[in-house]
Amino acid sequence: MRKFLLGLALATGIGFSTFAQETVIPSSPIDLETAVKIALENNLTLKRSELNQLTNEATLLQNQGQRYPNFTTGASSGYRWGRSINPVTNLFETARIGNINVSASSNATIFAGNQINNSIKQSKVDLEAGMYNIEATKNDITLNIINLFINVVFNREQVNVAENQLLTTKDQLTRTTKLVDAGSLPLSDQLDVQAQNATNQVNLVNAKNNYNIAKLNLAQALQIPYTLDFSVIEPKFEINESLMATETPKDIYQIAIETMPEIKAAQANILSSEYGVKLAKAGYFPTLGIGANIFSNYVDQSFGRERPTFGQQIDNNLSEALNLQLSIPLFSRLNNKANVQRARVQKQISEVAALEAENQLRNDIETAYNSALAAQLTYESSLVQVQSLKETFRISQQRFDLGAINSVDFQVAQNNLFNAQADLLNAKYTYIFRVKVLDFYLGNPINLN
Repeated sequence: MRKFLLGLALATGIGFSTFAQETVIPSSPIDLETAVKIALENNLTLKRSELNQLTNEATLLQNQGQRYPNFTTGASSGYRWGRSINPVTNLFETARIGNINVSASSNATIFAGNQINNSIKQSKVDLEAGMYNIEATKNDITLNIINLFINVVFNREQVNVAENQLLTTKDQLTRTTKLVDAGSLPLSDQLDVQAQNATNQVNLVNAKNNYNIAKLNLAQALQIPYTLDFSVIEPKFEINESLMATETPKDIYQIAIETMPEIKAAQANILSSEYGVKLAKAGYFPTLGIGANIFSNYVDQSFGRERPTFGQQIDNNLSEALNLQLSIPLFSRLNNKANVQRARVQKQISEVAALEAENQLRNDIETAYNSALAAQLTYESSLVQVQSLKETFRISQQRFDLGAINSVDFQVAQNNLFNAQADLLNAKYTYIFRVKVLDFYLGNPINLN
C-alpha cells in the first residue's frame, strides 16, 4: 500500500526556509504533535518543494511584467580617427574626434494572440498546483512520522511484555529449584526452566534492540541526532466499538475526492495544460508592438567654430523616433503546428495523470478500508485469545506448583500466553493506524489521544 496522505493541522500556510537547517533537538520525551512539527521543520524534501514554489512565484512575476513596456537607457564614449562626419558641422573631417553618445528606448506589446494573459493565468495555476504538491508532501511526511511513532510505542510495550515474561520465569525458576532441592521434582525440570529463562533473557535483549532501532528510525526521520535517551510520550488512546468508520469505501471516496491535495494538483495541471494549448495556438496570430527611442551625442571638436557646450550639443543633436511593429507569421517551417501538437499531447498526459490519481485514491481507500476491517477482526480475536490463555496459564501455574504437570507443559502455557500478548499488541496498533488513515480520508481530526 502506498503512503496514505495524512494531514494534521500543525503548520498552516507555507514557510519558506533558508538553506541553513536549524536542527531541533528535543531535551525531553516528545509527543506525536511535536514529532510531526519537528519533521516538517527539518525535512529537506519539503524544503526543496518550497524552494521550487519560489521559482513558480518568480515565473508568475516575470509573466505579469510582460504587460508593461520596457525601458532601456545607455551611454557610450570613445574616439574616432580618420575621415568621419563631424556631428556638429555635419561635414566630413579627418581628425581625432572624441564623442559621447546617449540613448534611451522603450517597447511595449499591444497584441500577441493573448499570450501574455494566458501565460499569467497558466503561471497562477502552476503556483496553485505547487501549493497542493507541498500539502501532499507534508501529508506524506506526517503519515510516515505517525507510523514510526506508533512503532516506537509498540516496541516499548514489547519490551514490557518480555520483561514480565522474564520476571515470571525467574520466579518459577526459584520455586522449581527449591522443589528440586527438596526432592519433590527431578533435576530435569529445573534444567528446563533454566533453559526457558535463558531464552527469555535473549528475547528481552532482542526486544530492547528492536525498541532502540524503532527510536533510531524515528530520530532519523526527524533528522535530529540520536541518543539512547531519546523517547516518546505514549498516547492515551483507548479502542472502543465506535472506532471503525461506518461509511462504505464509496462514501469515503466521494468525500476524499473533494479534499485530497494530489487530486487538486492533478486537476490544476490539466487547467495549466489547457492554457499551454492556447499559448501554442497564439503562434499563428500576428503580433503588434509599439516602440520609441531617443538619441543624442556630443563631440569635443568644433573645427573652426566655437564649440557648443555639452548641453547645447545634446539639445541640438537630439533625435526621436516612434514606430509600430507588426509581425505576421506566414510560414514558421511547421514550428507552430508542432508546438500545438505537443501542447495537446501534454494536456492528454495531464488528463491521464489525473485519472491515475483518482484511481489510485480509490484503490488506497478500498485497501485501507479492508485492511482496517481485517485489523479490527484480528484485534477482537486476539483479545479473546489473550483472555482465554490468561486463565489457562493461571490454572497451569497452580497445577505446576502442586506437581500435577511437568515444567514442559507449564512453559508451553506460559509461551502461548506471552506470544498471544505480543500478537495482541501488534493487532492493536495496526488497527489504530489503519483506522486513523480512514479518519483522514473522511476529513476527521487526527489524534491518538
